[in-house]
Amino acid sequence: MDRFDATLANLLARRRLLASGAAALAGGAIARAAGGFSRPAPDAGLVGRPVSGSFPQKGAMIVQRNRPPLLETPMEVFNDNVFTPNDRFFVRWHWADIPLEVDAAGFRLTIGGAVKRPLALRLDELLKMPRISYAAVNQCSGNSRALFDPRVPGAQWSHGAMGNARWEGVALSHLLELAGIDPAATRVRFGGLDKPLTAVDPFKKSLAVDHAMDGEVMVAFAMNGEQLPMLNGFPLRLIVPGWFSTYWVKSLDSIEVLNGPDDNYWMAKAYQVPTTPHANVVPGTKEFPKAPISIMPPRSWITNLKDGATLPYRPRIGVNGIALGGDQGIRSVDISIDGGKSWIASRLGPDEGRYSFRRFSAVIPVLAHGTMTIMSRCTNEKGEAQPMAPNWNPGGYMRNCVEACTVRLV
Repeated sequence: MDRFDATLANLLARRRLLASGAAALAGGAIARAAGGFSRPAPDAGLVGRPVSGSFPQKGAMIVQRNRPPLLETPMEVFNDNVFTPNDRFFVRWHWADIPLEVDAAGFRLTIGGAVKRPLALRLDELLKMPRISYAAVNQCSGNSRALFDPRVPGAQWSHGAMGNARWEGVALSHLLELAGIDPAATRVRFGGLDKPLTAVDPFKKSLAVDHAMDGEVMVAFAMNGEQLPMLNGFPLRLIVPGWFSTYWVKSLDSIEVLNGPDDNYWMAKAYQVPTTPHANVVPGTKEFPKAPISIMPPRSWITNLKDGATLPYRPRIGVNGIALGGDQGIRSVDISIDGGKSWIASRLGPDEGRYSFRRFSAVIPVLAHGTMTIMSRCTNEKGEAQPMAPNWNPGGYMRNCVEACTVRLV
C-alpha cells in the first residue's frame, strides 16, 4: 500500500482539518424532521428520510441525526460491490464533541495500565510495524431497529447501519506484547478522541485479555486501501471482527490493561442484551438476565430488488444479495417464494474471508402475475441459520430473522 503510506506520511507534517464539514456537523446541514423520523419499510431506500451529501468525505447518506452524526448507507449501495465505499460507509458516534481535526505529527496512541512498559506510539512508528489485513463487516448493534415491533426507542435505522471493508493495520496482540501485559490482567479497555460534554463516563469498551491477544483484533489505519475517513475514525480504529460495531472504537488514542472488571457505564450497563436464544424476550419485558452484546448472528438481504417495487411480469427473475455469517464463514444462502415452506439454493460469490459480506444469486420462478414475497436465509459454517420469526428486546439490538422483499409483477 505505497500510495496509502505516502498519503499518511504527508499528514505527519501538517494538521488534518476538515473545516469544510464543521458547519454540517454543528447542525447546519440537515434539520431533523419535525416530530421525529418516520418508520422506514424494510427496503424504504430514501423515501421519507432526509438525505445529505454535505458531510465531509461522504456521498449521499440518509441522515438519522446531525450531531453527533448518525449517517445510514442507502441499501442500493450494497448491490454494487461486496465492499462498501468509504464515502458511503455508515457513521455512528455517541458524543457531540467528536474530532474534526487531528494533529497527525503530535498524535500518540498510549498503552498503559497493568503493563511493564507504558507506550506512547507515533503514527509513523505504527506504520513500520508488521501488518495484518482482512475483510470484515462493521454493523451497528441497533441495525434494523426501526423494524422492531412493537417500536423501541433509539436511532431508527433501517438495514443500512453496516458496511464491509478491507482493513489494514497492526495486530493488537503485537502492541500488547511490546508493552508487556501483567500475567494477572483480565481485560483490555479502549478509548477514543470523542468526548462527552457533561460529567458522564466517556465512551470506552473492553475485551477479555484472551480475545485481545487472539492475533485478529486490529488497530487499523487503512480502510479499503485508503486512510480512514475522519467520520469513520481517523487516524486509528479498533477492529473486532465478527463482533458488533460498539467495540470498534473510533479515533482510538488509548489502550488500558485492567487487572479487574470494567465498570465503565458502556460495558457494565449499556449495550446489554438478553441471554436468551437470539437475544429475544416477550415484547414489553423489562427484567431479564443480561450480558454485553458481542457476536453478530448470520444475516442476509436481497439487494437488487426494492421492497414494494412493481416489475414487468416474466416467468423467471434474478435475485442477488449479500450475506454475513457473524464470526463464521457462510455455508449457504437459500431463497424461498412460499413463505419458508421450501427453499431454493443460491449460488455464492467469491469468498473474501469469514468476516466479510458474501454475495449470493439465484434465478427463481414466477408462478403468476401479482404480489410475490421473496425471502433469503443465511446459514453459517457453524450451522446457525436465520430464524423465521423476528426477535425483540427493549434495546432494539441484534435483529436476527429472515428478511422479506415483496414485489408486484404485472
